[in-house]
Amino acid sequence: MSTENRGDKSVSEGQLNAGRRKRPQRILKFGAPIAVFIILLGGGVTWLGIKANTIKIELESAAALIPQLKQEILVSDEESAAATVATLREHTASARRAADDPLWTLASGMPWLGANTSAIAEVSRSADDVVSLGLSPLVNIYESLDWDTLLPSSSGTNLEPLKAAAPSVASSAYVVRASSERLEAIDTSQLLPQVATPLREATSELKQAVGALDSAADAANIAPAMLGSDGIKNYLLVVQNNAEARASGGIPGALAILTMEKGKLSFSGQTSAAELGVFAPSLPVDQEQQQIYSTRLGKYMQDVNLTPDFPTAASTARAMWEKKTGQKVDGVISIDPVVLGYILQSTGPVAVTGPELAAVKAAGLPTELTGGNVVPTLLSDVYAKIKQPKLQDTYFAGVAREVFSALSSGKGESKGLISGITRGAEEGRVLVWSADTSEQAVMSKYSLSGSISGPSVSPAQFGVYFNDGTGAKMDYYVKRTVQLVKECPANGYEETTVRVTSTNTAPADAATSLPAYVTGAGAFGVAPGTVQTNVVAYGPAQANVESASVDGQKTPFAPYIHANRPVGVVAQKLAPGESKTVDFTFGKIVQHAEPNLVVTPTVQHVKDVILPTENASCALGQ
Repeated sequence: MSTENRGDKSVSEGQLNAGRRKRPQRILKFGAPIAVFIILLGGGVTWLGIKANTIKIELESAAALIPQLKQEILVSDEESAAATVATLREHTASARRAADDPLWTLASGMPWLGANTSAIAEVSRSADDVVSLGLSPLVNIYESLDWDTLLPSSSGTNLEPLKAAAPSVASSAYVVRASSERLEAIDTSQLLPQVATPLREATSELKQAVGALDSAADAANIAPAMLGSDGIKNYLLVVQNNAEARASGGIPGALAILTMEKGKLSFSGQTSAAELGVFAPSLPVDQEQQQIYSTRLGKYMQDVNLTPDFPTAASTARAMWEKKTGQKVDGVISIDPVVLGYILQSTGPVAVTGPELAAVKAAGLPTELTGGNVVPTLLSDVYAKIKQPKLQDTYFAGVAREVFSALSSGKGESKGLISGITRGAEEGRVLVWSADTSEQAVMSKYSLSGSISGPSVSPAQFGVYFNDGTGAKMDYYVKRTVQLVKECPANGYEETTVRVTSTNTAPADAATSLPAYVTGAGAFGVAPGTVQTNVVAYGPAQANVESASVDGQKTPFAPYIHANRPVGVVAQKLAPGESKTVDFTFGKIVQHAEPNLVVTPTVQHVKDVILPTENASCALGQ
């Protein structure tokens, strides 16, 4: 029995020893793959590091070329721009190849690291798409996009290259927009700062490029036809007179017809709004606007722009012109004397000539106008020196004719002209409406359309507009500031005060020292020298206009709705030297975006009228 026990014990120890001999083999068996994995992992990390460095170097090299490309485009150096884009393509293509490496793609699926490698890959692909599918095609049609050569002229211009380029511009805009949207969709909260920061910068740059290319694509799409590439286009030109305020700028004064034929500009049909007389019965206007601005919108050409909605004003003006003259026009263009000044800064002085201006010359008004004297001459001096309204209108129209003649003859530096007209458009002083619905659909995306609703109007937009109630030209003397004050939220909604401060800077003896035509001489119940204005404030869609006050005291106001936007109106009188502040409070604002503000363009620079938004101090928890 003892022998058996020893034998059993011996077998057990043998098995145990055998197990001990096998364990190192098992360790070797499983350890080898682990070692290989560690080696591969180390190599993979090294490989990823190499690829990351390649991407970094290539994208930084590409970014460094952007300022150079911008300068080449600015000076119209087509050959150099093409070479720079080719070099850009080499850098972005190299970065993309590195980001498309199988190991980099595999790493994009890993926790933590994957979000960063995936974001870098997306930036690389987007950069290459933008250069190869966005910039490269544009270089091939570079000459067609030389907007300097597309300004209307007396001899015309070849619009066919622009028409042919339109599809390429639209395609490039689409590519850049798609790339921008892909980058915007990336969640940067999970990314390393070294990745998140340049990603945000790239997204911001692309956003700006999207806006510029979309505008270029739209212009290439509709500009040739609007400039008369497919047939003659006639536009009613309205010169708004800021000395008597209307919501979109000033009372329509001089009128004329601008004709475009294959880029050739001509000027005819010179007259004034007053010459068209009274329309009885009034032309129909939608009920909402008629309720706010009365039937005068459809009764007098001088009042079509009591509404700030330029498509309404322009379509009414077109109907009035057709009814009185029998001539159909293809659209309406509006400018003001301030824009004429911007154009003259580029063209240089123009001589106001013509036999119909003999009486004007005798009155002592300038026969040569410049960017410096055109505004005071047209909005003030003309009333002091010419008593007859018809001659005033003749002088106005004569100035407009000469400025457009200088523009069409190629006088002046093209970049300065484009800059001046662009500045006027940004300030709301240049407005365009087309009777062609497809053209107008494109125009409605831009502030140039003067719309108070639609795609050009941001969700959180406020508007402040001025309509003269004096029946005279006293607004030349009124200085204004407009400011948004973001109040503390109430009941979960945003609340904003629109603050409008107006000062009558006319001399104390304005009743006697200023011409009766300027003061109104009390003809409409306003004492000479006093200015009466209807101050109209618009809030964002779906909000409420809740109260109004003058100098801190609650005041009655007229509440309305226009295009689903709340409207408040307060009538205000200012004696010479008097200043008042009107506050409109808008509540139940559902938009959380930063608000923006649009105002009637007056004699003042818009930048001097609109003050920075002020934020009220709110207690914690409000």
